[in-house]
Formats: sequence, C-alpha cells, structure tokens
Amino acid sequence: MKAFVTGGSGFIGTNLIHLLLDQGFEVRSMVRPSRVISHLKTLPVELAYTDLNSPRLAFHLEGCDVLFHVAAQYSLWQSDKDLLYQSNVLGTRNLLAAAKTAGIQRTIYTSSVAAIGLNPSHPCTDETYQSSPESLIGAYKQSKYWAEQEAIAAANLGQDIVIVNPTSPIGPWDAKPTPTGDIILRFLRRQMPAFVDTGLNFVSVEDVCWGHLLALQKGVAGDRYILGHQNLTLQAFLQTLSDSTGIPAPKLQIPHWIPLSAAWMDEKVLTQFGKVPSLAIDSVRMSKQKMYYNSQKAITDLGLPQTDLNQAIESAVKWYRDRDYC
Repeated sequence: MKAFVTGGSGFIGTNLIHLLLDQGFEVRSMVRPSRVISHLKTLPVELAYTDLNSPRLAFHLEGCDVLFHVAAQYSLWQSDKDLLYQSNVLGTRNLLAAAKTAGIQRTIYTSSVAAIGLNPSHPCTDETYQSSPESLIGAYKQSKYWAEQEAIAAANLGQDIVIVNPTSPIGPWDAKPTPTGDIILRFLRRQMPAFVDTGLNFVSVEDVCWGHLLALQKGVAGDRYILGHQNLTLQAFLQTLSDSTGIPAPKLQIPHWIPLSAAWMDEKVLTQFGKVPSLAIDSVRMSKQKMYYNSQKAITDLGLPQTDLNQAIESAVKWYRDRDYC
C-alpha cells in the first residue's frame, strides 16, 4: 500500500513516516521547498515538492492508495489569522478535492483537540462535545475547527475520511519545536523559573502515529478519535521532567495576569517598534484553562496504545541532547 503524507517534515509527520516504513508502506511525502528536509532525504521516501493550495495536487497524489493529511500551519500570533485560514482551511479543502479526483481510498485527517474545545460542564472533554467556533481561543484553534468542518463535509458527501484529534504529543523529531517541545526545551535550558496554573493532556508521539495507522485500519468513516493519554497540571509535568532529568523543577507559581500583561506589551506595543514578539496573548489566554481530554474511544475502538509518559519524556530529552539543543 502506498501512502501520501502531508507535513512529512514536521513532528508528527516525521514520526508517522518512520512508522509507515517500518510497517511496509511505500511513502510519498509532500514537502514545501522552504522546509528543512535533510532527514527525509536519508529515508526511502518519494518527495513531492508542492503545497496545500497547489492546483496540481491531484497529480502528486496519483498512484497513492491512502492519504494522511498531517500538515497544518501553526501560529498563535493574532497577526497570522489570514495565513492560518489560507493554509489550514482552504488548503484542506483543496487537498480533499484533489484526493477525490486522484481516487484515494481512505484519508486520515489530523485535526486537533484544539478544534473540539473544552466542555464547561465536564472536567474532561471527549469527542461528543463541540465548542462553537466563536468560543475557541485564537485564530489557530478556529482555523482547525473550520478545517475539520471541511473534512466532515467531504465525508458527508461520500469520501472515506477518518478524523484524529491528537492532544499534546511528546517525543523525538520535535525540531521546531511544538509548544510542548518548547516547554521541555526551556526546562532543559533552565529557562523556566516559574509556571502558571494550567494543565494539558500529554501523549507519546509514537502512540499518536499508531493512532493514525489504527484509524486507517479500524476507524469509522466520518468519526473522530481523540489521541491522548495522561492529564497533568503543568506543575506536575515539570516535576515529572525533573524526576527524569535531575534538573530542579520551578517552585514559583505566578498569576496569569503577569504573563498576560507581558504578552500584551510584547505583541501589541513593542511590535510597533520593530521588535519580534516572544510571548503570544492567545497562548496565555489558553493557559487559563485546564485542557483535559478523554481518549477512551480511541483506546476501546482502535486499540490506541498508552505508552508510559516517562518513556516519551526520556525519548524527547535524549533527542534534544543528542542534537545539542541544550
């Protein structure tokens, strides 16, 4: 079976390609010419130099059996609203239309729990809940919501599409890094003197990739599956990092208004003087919520593995240290 993977140079995409190759798939990966892809060139992977809004996507998909649409534009800067819509929403629409033209048998669309939102009446959100797009914090989450709606609409019109919603993955190849990888990296560099009261659902990136493959094999067309594992406060996660690395965890908890004020000054004021912002307003706004999710559907229906979080952390830490990130 031949798989087409978008976002092959990214965190989940790179790990997914390794898994697909290990499982005997042939792989063709879409990469943008501007991306660093030296690691992909060492693998037996066909490279398709194109982008999600190309009118020739169907040509690049020809000869492939299945599609893993992992690529997404990520940004929490409010100034990137149009870019996020263009890439995540219109790009998904264009790709799914191209997949239909090319005769792709099944598509696994990588959404995010960001598209689901948080159930205010339950401490742990599952697939049955959906926030309104207006209540989702920031242009990124809203773009992922509308992109998922594109996948749902295409599935309702007969395309075989399964949606997966990863939480916060941890592991190797998080080169950019993702927000979770950035927490790990700043901790390793001893650049995290304090923390705020927030929480996330963490999961091994390898489990996320197996979730994609299991969704291909067992997923119900039109359904969505949360790919997650363990809900932890940020303080507990930092303590787990400390236990794994021997680096002391920060003890100081600060109120949200402090980073929110700094982010507002950074993004709204100092950018007017040419400064590149370092702290996003929407990132701090999100941290006011505990982003806890329930992955039981994926565990029961797909057989989603639940790798010990310490193992995922150790794998991520080793990857960063081996490459002199810290």
